[in-house]
Amino acid sequence: MPPGMPRDGLTDARRNPAWAPMTGSIPANILRLAALLAALALAACQTGGAGREGAGASGAAVAHVSQIRAAAGLPPLSPDRTLEKAAISQAAYMARSGKMEHTTGFGRDFATRMRSAGVAAPAAENLAHGRMEPQRLFAMWMASPGHRANMLDPRFSRYGLAHASDGNGQRYWAMVLGR
Repeated sequence: MPPGMPRDGLTDARRNPAWAPMTGSIPANILRLAALLAALALAACQTGGAGREGAGASGAAVAHVSQIRAAAGLPPLSPDRTLEKAAISQAAYMARSGKMEHTTGFGRDFATRMRSAGVAAPAAENLAHGRMEPQRLFAMWMASPGHRANMLDPRFSRYGLAHASDGNGQRYWAMVLGR
């Protein structure tokens, strides 16, 4: 028996399960680690891209939103970073899941999401899906009674608008309105 070898002939890995991941050849362990790191990098790219796209959509929509509100005799809405962050989060979720809905896959409804984002009630949300620019987006929302009511609600003074792409060029839009 070589010096330093335990009398029972078991290696530390067989005696102590905590060492088990270190058994096997070094190249196999390196390959496993490399595969794990590659998978983490891929996941970060998938979720990071959708979440950042459209971050400046609120500022780009000021003219559309102001025109809609002025035509109804209402004061303009101001872009708001907190509401925009909530819109970005929902747009990114919808793009990743491929679903246009107010409730996330974690069962978080609109009210729960707004509380978590620091948005006080009352608040409202308009969603849309498709390859469209803001002019068409707002025309569609104005043609829908529920979406129109949200944008013309006199209680609201601020908004956040965002979109995220699903990888196939489809945009998921979210607009959050608040006071």
